[in-house]
Amino acid sequence: MTQDDPGLDGLVRKRIRALRLAQGWSLEELATRADVSQSTLSRIENGQRRLALDQLVVLARALDTSLDQLVETASDDVVTSPVIDGAHGRLRWPIKGEPGMSVIRQRITEPPPDNPARMRAHPGREWLVVLSGTAILMLGHRHFRMETNQAAQFPTMLPHAIGAEGGPCEVLGIFDRDARRGHQSGTGRRGSGRGEAARS
Repeated sequence: MTQDDPGLDGLVRKRIRALRLAQGWSLEELATRADVSQSTLSRIENGQRRLALDQLVVLARALDTSLDQLVETASDDVVTSPVIDGAHGRLRWPIKGEPGMSVIRQRITEPPPDNPARMRAHPGREWLVVLSGTAILMLGHRHFRMETNQAAQFPTMLPHAIGAEGGPCEVLGIFDRDARRGHQSGTGRRGSGRGEAARS
């Protein structure tokens, strides 16, 4: 990979670090699994070494993901607003999904983490809607302020975290199979910002 797109370059580096931390691996452990030196891996994560395609392929394999997911770019339409269904007096949020999705209602009491190392990444897609309060969605290098009734949809390969702003908020989270598996295995934990969760 060339460094013509510094935004994508930095995002890939953050993903590598986030996936490593999500697995609970040290630099040394991932370096061993990928058969690269620890210093090389450290320079890759810190932006001091050029990203080479052959190294990305090896790192993706070691991190149990694909090259496509590692370099996937973010969608521009992350946050959406509801569509008013006047005929039925309802609010609707368009969602691109598939069978087997899991739905969780969550009460978040803590602000988003101030340490990027606490952001997590794992395969899959996540969709959420803010039921009450204000949420802050951290997605890669971007922060989104989400008000009540706004929704977001994003690939969970992007390092992400969510927290409350100005008091508790309540969100409805929807996860595809891969994202749910990531949360169940612990690779999708986001620290105390997740607050209390209850199955819907």
